[in-house]
Amino acid sequence: MATLPTTHGDTVTERQEQQLKPPPMFKVVLLNDDFTPMEFVVFVIQEHFNKDRETATQIMLKVHREGRGVCGVYTRDVAATKVEQVVSHARQSGHPLQCVMEEA
Repeated sequence: MATLPTTHGDTVTERQEQQLKPPPMFKVVLLNDDFTPMEFVVFVIQEHFNKDRETATQIMLKVHREGRGVCGVYTRDVAATKVEQVVSHARQSGHPLQCVMEEA
């Protein structure tokens, strides 16, 4: 967008457009534990992160092998909501699955 001149008496000043930075993004990460069944983790990834079964399985295997796996990258509010939904779903199902968010 171009700057728009504004007139104050005999003087013309330039009004600069404010540069908007994109919002900071956050990774939603599942953490491995020795109790949550792999099938439940795959289901959670499909249900809460809209991944197909193959992608969800690959993320679950990364969590299993490496101790953590990124399920998606979102704005702060969306990431926080996803974390809350996953942890709530896991607890309601009797699983200790941990989900956290980290700045991307």
